[in-house]
Amino acid sequence: MNSETERVPSLREMELEVEAQGREWMRKRLEEKMQEQANRHGGVFPPERKKGVASSARDPASAQRLRRSRSRGVARSKSS
Repeated sequence: MNSETERVPSLREMELEVEAQGREWMRKRLEEKMQEQANRHGGVFPPERKKGVASSARDPASAQRLRRSRSRGVARSKSS
């Protein structure tokens, strides 16, 4: 390639590339450590789904109540 067609990446582009590589390395390392821990305890990671169990076994109304209970206290009134 000649120098006209070869573009030098900016510092920001290099930074983003290295950060992405670092995140992927950390994700893989965490996965390995979690797998080791699961193996020590005789578990399977990620857990296997039970056959014949519907994924929507929970009551949708209970999920709605859970969302509402989590949001309580988030908005605060102004103090005078």
